[in-house]
Amino acid sequence: MIIVTGAAGFIGSCMVSKLNNKGITDIVLVDDFTRQEKLPNIAHKSYRELVDRNDFFAWFAAHKADVEFIFHIGARTDTTEFNMQVFNTLNLEYSKTVWELCTASGIPMVYASSAATYGDGSLGYDDTDPELSFRLKPLNPYGISKNEFDKWAFRQEKMPPRWFGLKFFNVFGPNEYHKGRMASVVFHAFRQIMTPPGGNSTLQSGQSKSNKGYSPVTLFRSHNPLYSDGGQLRDFVYVKDVIDVMYFLMEQSLSSNAGVPESGLYNLGTGKARTFLDLVHAVFNALSLPVSINFIDTPADIRDKYQYFTQAEMGKLNRAGYSRTFYSLEDAVEEYIQGYLKDNTCF
Repeated sequence: MIIVTGAAGFIGSCMVSKLNNKGITDIVLVDDFTRQEKLPNIAHKSYRELVDRNDFFAWFAAHKADVEFIFHIGARTDTTEFNMQVFNTLNLEYSKTVWELCTASGIPMVYASSAATYGDGSLGYDDTDPELSFRLKPLNPYGISKNEFDKWAFRQEKMPPRWFGLKFFNVFGPNEYHKGRMASVVFHAFRQIMTPPGGNSTLQSGQSKSNKGYSPVTLFRSHNPLYSDGGQLRDFVYVKDVIDVMYFLMEQSLSSNAGVPESGLYNLGTGKARTFLDLVHAVFNALSLPVSINFIDTPADIRDKYQYFTQAEMGKLNRAGYSRTFYSLEDAVEEYIQGYLKDNTCF
């Protein structure tokens, strides 16, 4: 049996699809299933049971002998939330308990860390030095909570037989309809383009809408002389690459192969930063439309926290034996738009 926490969310639900596509259906989905807007993500999945996140620890006590692996993806991910207690409860204390359950029961796990732990990037993006986590200064409570758990994990004398904390970079792809303002730039760019001038787009998964015009995409203007408008750089990674890596780590952990990757933190991006202009051009090209962009000032209250460059160092994952080629930005954007966004379908 495999556990996926955050199973109705963006990456978690895509992981369930990956498992189903591999013929695995003995899966327990853990989440807050009262959020109706997330339910389309699991509507057509095959699984054993749904367990509310508040009931999971009691459920685990009764079923731990059957659990083989845990993907702990559930978290509060809103980078504009500044109530630290919310993150302490959901991202830090909950994750500590999941870790302790895996440790006591000998269950390997993958958990969601974040590239937000790297803060402004001034200390680099090295995932090979455990001590770096203790020097990082994340820019928001979300990043702080993720980094606090990473640091806590490194301090533990007892740990799961294998554990992998994945520092997700800018993940985009299907099943993010429910994320609102926290959805990817690809998602928001598509919605802006497909909103007729003067109209509004409020589509949810499963809905469709005809369009008789299109609108420009709005991007933040650069306030850093080293970067042109739209020249800000991010490591954009397609969610299907993310779940392929997660599956690889599970498969290796459950095998008798002596070459199981070393436990620890791993970056999960493409290793190649691209500009927001590249991304928006890819969106317009996927729709066969001419490029149209408006630039606005970055809001003053976040301007000093704005990242101008992120890029994952991916050598550690490559040395661990992962050699699959990642989607190019252009191919990923085209598949996402043509395969999912245009018809508001889930993966």
